[in-house]
Amino acid sequence: MPKVQPIAIGGAGRLGRGRRVASSLGEINVVPMVDVMLVLLIIFMVTAPMIQRGIDLNLPVARRAQAITGERVEISVPLSYRETHAVYLGAESVSMSVLQERVRQKMETASQKDVFLRGDRGVNLGEVMEVVDLLKAAGVRNVGLVTKMPEER
Repeated sequence: MPKVQPIAIGGAGRLGRGRRVASSLGEINVVPMVDVMLVLLIIFMVTAPMIQRGIDLNLPVARRAQAITGERVEISVPLSYRETHAVYLGAESVSMSVLQERVRQKMETASQKDVFLRGDRGVNLGEVMEVVDLLKAAGVRNVGLVTKMPEER
């Protein structure tokens, strides 16, 4: 709000004007700043889901696939398995030499001894069976194969 300051009559100013209005620079208009912050918030809310990506796998399609519910231990076998002999335990890359021990540790605390195996379409059945053998040796009771639903093509 502008401050009103009285001026002494008979000074250098015109006669008849009794008051002078001076604006204060101490007040900051925050409305433009709030507008910019809201626009940035909307931009981040829209782009955040696009940034989060999982492991790129080309899953096979199954017509009678069922949706998985509940917490799960998920192993992903990428196409690069042939060269690196590494799979993903969740989102973490794990070498085949330590996979059995890591899965055994997870199975000790898990209530269900089930693992869901995601394999790229280009991975051979023999390579998938190597991973299944290690999972069975680690104490996994059931190994479920994860596929895409037909409408997800």
